[in-house]
Amino acid sequence: MDTILSPLYYAVSWIIVQFHSFYSLIFDENSGAAWGLSIVSLVVLIRVCLIPLFVKQIKSTRNMQALQPKMKAIQERYKSDKQRQSEEMMKLYKETGTNPLSSCLPILAQSPFFISLYQVLSHIANNQTVGVINQSLLESAQKAHIFGAPLAAKFLDTPEKLEALGASVTNVRVVTVIMIVLMSASQFYTQRQLMTKNVDLTVKTPFMQQQKMLMYVFPIMFAVFGIGFPGFPVGVLLYWLTTNVWTMGQQMFVIRRNPTPGSKAFEERQQRLRAKGKLKEDPAEVEAKKVAEEARQNRQQPKRQSKSQRQTQPAAGGKQAGGKPAGGAGAQRRTRAGSGSSASDASGSDASKKQSLEKQAPQDSKPKGGSTASGSRNAKSGQRKGQQRPKHPSKK
Repeated sequence: MDTILSPLYYAVSWIIVQFHSFYSLIFDENSGAAWGLSIVSLVVLIRVCLIPLFVKQIKSTRNMQALQPKMKAIQERYKSDKQRQSEEMMKLYKETGTNPLSSCLPILAQSPFFISLYQVLSHIANNQTVGVINQSLLESAQKAHIFGAPLAAKFLDTPEKLEALGASVTNVRVVTVIMIVLMSASQFYTQRQLMTKNVDLTVKTPFMQQQKMLMYVFPIMFAVFGIGFPGFPVGVLLYWLTTNVWTMGQQMFVIRRNPTPGSKAFEERQQRLRAKGKLKEDPAEVEAKKVAEEARQNRQQPKRQSKSQRQTQPAAGGKQAGGKPAGGAGAQRRTRAGSGSSASDASGSDASKKQSLEKQAPQDSKPKGGSTASGSRNAKSGQRKGQQRPKHPSKK
């Protein structure tokens, strides 16, 4: 591994030495500020060079979010044929110009520099020259401390090894734990910011579940690798913490200036542009929003009342004992009914007289010889009342 990555060891060590030469003009050349700022400057230089890859990562992430429904449909359709499923997936990627690996490009590009810096600091801890770092620079780097912890010290280093570097176990472990906590917190906040502000919440896809899982997995990985095996030196922890802070700031800038359509950050950006008058909207859409807003404002909501108020309202409203209102709409209805009753008295009396005459007509039409018993039998048998045929004289 050392033979394969030896060119990178030279490149990383040369960059650190150049920055160290510059910061030595301001700080002591053996101080932790000079060597620590050299590592921070190395991170900034690498991340600036990786900005084009970061742009591709953003585009690829958005394309993957947009393709999640189609990918899920393909998986459901060809779930019994894995080969056909892979072919359809590749066809979909080719048609949309999406590369699934683009979202991992920044991390993959940083990995060689991360490994090289880890090896350079490990050589310094073991008192070995590496790359362009000669013996004098090696002794200077070993004397550099950040808050009492040497750049090459690890959390699980033995007290004898730390004493050789001029540090104590307590200082090294406190500094490493604080840096690991800051690393995990920055990574968690960066991922949470992406999930809550820059994701289209109207589309529920498995991609969101994966991002949510990574939000909790990455901080745990940093904690395990930083403290346990292999254990990161303080200089590597400083490198990774700087990378996380840079990523968090870069993502905040992108989310604010170029958010994902349909996300919460996109709505906030639209409101800012609308307030500044820089957003040109469709007049029909603006008019529809205005009408909807006016309708919402003019709509009167009923006042909320407690149970006791609802129970005491009939008595306070002037209702009678029977529960009928004494005034208001009920009184108006009775007034209208009363005014109309006088007009209908004559017609009502005529109708009642007509009904009485109709009732008397069947009784008068009955023959005198008809018996009451036969009428009752006919009524009991369900026959229709009316004029009955007179019986034959021989049957009397």
